[in-house]
Amino acid sequence: MFAPSRSLLAGVCLLVFSSTVFAQGTAADYERMEGLYRAAQGKVTQTRVEPHWLPDGDRFWYRVDLGDNQNEFILVDATTSTRKAAFDSAKLAQQLGEKLGKEIEPLKLPFRTITFAEDQQSILFDVEKTLYRFELESNTLSTVDPSDKDAAKPAGPSQTRPYPSVDKGGEVSMKIVNSSAEPIKVFWINREGRPQLYDDLKAGGEFTQRTFLGHVWMVLNAKGQALSIYEATDGDNHLVLDGKNAWDMPRRRRGRPSGEGSRRLSPNREWNVAIEDHNLVLLKQGGSERVQLTEGGTDKKFIEGNAYWSPDSKRLLVMETTPGDQREITIVESSPKDQLQPKVHTLSYAKPGDAIRLRRPRLFDIEKMEEIAVDNSLMDNPWAIDRVKWEEDSSEIRLLYNQRGHQVMRYLAIQADGTVRTLIDETTPTFIDWTNKVFLEELPESNELIWMSERSGWNHLYLVDAKSGEVKNPITEGDWVVREVEKVDPEKRQIFFKAGGIVPGQDPYYIHHCRVNFDGTELTMLTEGDGTHRIQYSPDGRYLIDEYSRVDMPAVHTLRKADDGSLVCELEKGDCSQLIETGWKPTERFVAKARDGETDIYGVIYFPTNHDPAKKYPVIEYIYAGPQGAFVPKQFSTGSQLREMAELGFIVVQIDGMGTNYRSKAFHDVCFKNLKDAGFPDRILWMQAAAKKFPSIDLDKVGIYGGSAGGQNATAAVLFHGDFYDAAVSDCGCHDNRMDKIWWNEQWMGWPIDKSYEESSNVVNAHKLKGDLFLIVGEMDTNVDPASTMQVVDALVKANKDFDLLVVPGGGHGSGSSAYGMRRTRDFFVRKLHGVEPRR
Repeated sequence: MFAPSRSLLAGVCLLVFSSTVFAQGTAADYERMEGLYRAAQGKVTQTRVEPHWLPDGDRFWYRVDLGDNQNEFILVDATTSTRKAAFDSAKLAQQLGEKLGKEIEPLKLPFRTITFAEDQQSILFDVEKTLYRFELESNTLSTVDPSDKDAAKPAGPSQTRPYPSVDKGGEVSMKIVNSSAEPIKVFWINREGRPQLYDDLKAGGEFTQRTFLGHVWMVLNAKGQALSIYEATDGDNHLVLDGKNAWDMPRRRRGRPSGEGSRRLSPNREWNVAIEDHNLVLLKQGGSERVQLTEGGTDKKFIEGNAYWSPDSKRLLVMETTPGDQREITIVESSPKDQLQPKVHTLSYAKPGDAIRLRRPRLFDIEKMEEIAVDNSLMDNPWAIDRVKWEEDSSEIRLLYNQRGHQVMRYLAIQADGTVRTLIDETTPTFIDWTNKVFLEELPESNELIWMSERSGWNHLYLVDAKSGEVKNPITEGDWVVREVEKVDPEKRQIFFKAGGIVPGQDPYYIHHCRVNFDGTELTMLTEGDGTHRIQYSPDGRYLIDEYSRVDMPAVHTLRKADDGSLVCELEKGDCSQLIETGWKPTERFVAKARDGETDIYGVIYFPTNHDPAKKYPVIEYIYAGPQGAFVPKQFSTGSQLREMAELGFIVVQIDGMGTNYRSKAFHDVCFKNLKDAGFPDRILWMQAAAKKFPSIDLDKVGIYGGSAGGQNATAAVLFHGDFYDAAVSDCGCHDNRMDKIWWNEQWMGWPIDKSYEESSNVVNAHKLKGDLFLIVGEMDTNVDPASTMQVVDALVKANKDFDLLVVPGGGHGSGSSAYGMRRTRDFFVRKLHGVEPRR
């Protein structure tokens, strides 16, 4: 389950300060709320650095926003640790103005991108379909003949390897001219980093395409060498490629078990695998010989198409599959757009407790054409079997086994004689975070494995001897967590990764980037600063740009060396002074102790822009307590749906309580078989502590809202904690974990189904409702079965409880976050917590 797709809209800025009469939920409040986004536009500057690296790999330029439509082009030289203007903008503006017959301000140049010529002594730019050259030494401006193709050619590729496209803005035009004598291929690099062929461009041909800012395009020659890897920018994206200066792109290192290496034809090209009547058959390549290796296959137990040949072609492993339940759910579309009568839709939807598809490996000796018995006792009840891969010497085939219930995970090796040995055996009495914390990297050169585990109580990496299965050493350790592995360098025996909680005294959810040796030595921080970080490497990987921010501080950018994180030079420090001058209040960070009296709980507070500390405001909590993540924002943003809610006379909070992710294993385990907990004991204590520091928080009037898992949580608040929460809005909630999708719910609630599912059910506990509840559901929700909400409705009716209900015709998952759904949500809280009709 994922958090509902909520557009965290709107900027924040004070347009009208508090009046002498204190009112909440008035028409003026709504009007001010609706103007927040417009008021904040352009009020925060110097927050973006998009580098355009030059071919030497030591220099790049970027354009910085200075506010009031002013921009400056900056050139950075890493060898001298300098940051300076890329050119004399005053002299360029003067000469360009003379050519165009109008005055041009140096910081308001009529172009947004530049290209360094190949000699790097001049820059090129387009204005009103005219190409100009500006000499950097003499500061002279001239026009360029459009037929001069060399003039339009950039100084070199801005990147040496493809990287995923990112949506950074609106549409732009791109033109690629093939001036070489050979055909070229044009690819778009999609958002997952995969190339998609768009055109085969003949010699002399042109390719014109509408694309988007931040989208990446790759051009290859007939040999598969890269001629250009180009990211679309503002302005005229014009590439002229002559076929020279091609380079070989780095290839994926062999031996990484990134997926199943299935193939039908044997490596020696002698046998083809076929499936006939659910049985395994081998067909002689180029001949009529046929060998049937299995018998008795039916639609209840059959051989599937995946086939794993040993490199020497002497062994073949296939999977025998027993299908599970084929559950379908039915939903009714009451108001289809293309017809008058309703439509009935069915979709496959496995739920907790259903019989699942089971796979069992079967191994065959191809020389003897007979099956080799495999001991399946170590993989008898799989949720998944994947990462199937033979060793290059054909000695064994390895696979990753996750047992149903997510409490056992093993990396196993089936040897050529059918015996099974264990390389890794991970067990826990609660759950293994299968969806977020599994990392396995094989190192065939040294016969080692890198494995991620929470066995120490914290998520860390371990180096494992693949021959013995023994842990050679922890790679990382301590009371902090590895959040993600970014890169493994087997030659240098180093790992680059993201870490949380690694800097004492900082918010443990802040991400830092680090490097460490395989043996655990030389743990190096590549980022520095009190905030959450993200980095982008230079094309050759020698430098990185570090960007970090907090909810109360705009982004700071620095250039650092990638090998040790040392500072090269400072780039930009975001400036929100214009926004502050309007009366805008930064998001307040707040920390309080959890139910154990020791653990810190982190959250944020949003105050209305006309907040008066001497007055009282109802508090509303936005909740999403899904155990798959942590959800309190950590980066700076001027816009938030929560800020809009606050503007109606509320103090709005968001908190990550126990049971959510990215802290210790014990912190996370609170959710196990206990989703009704949702960290509420911690949340309530946190708000009580916040009210002591900020007396304007009125804990006699508390609201809560959320969607999806947050919808389940919001309803649970007024069922299990109705003495604290007064009003709740629940959007598309998974109110009974037996009704929701199997993979998400069994991950946290376990298998087999037991009484804990009933104990956490909002349906079973609906009779406990205290306070006001507003249920929202989209009738076409394919993420969470809409019947889950309707069963709560049924239970509330039977319990004779009052509640509000909105069923959105044609609405999908997250209907409550639509414009109409949010309007109804805000109005509900104004009525229930302020006790007035909205907009009066």
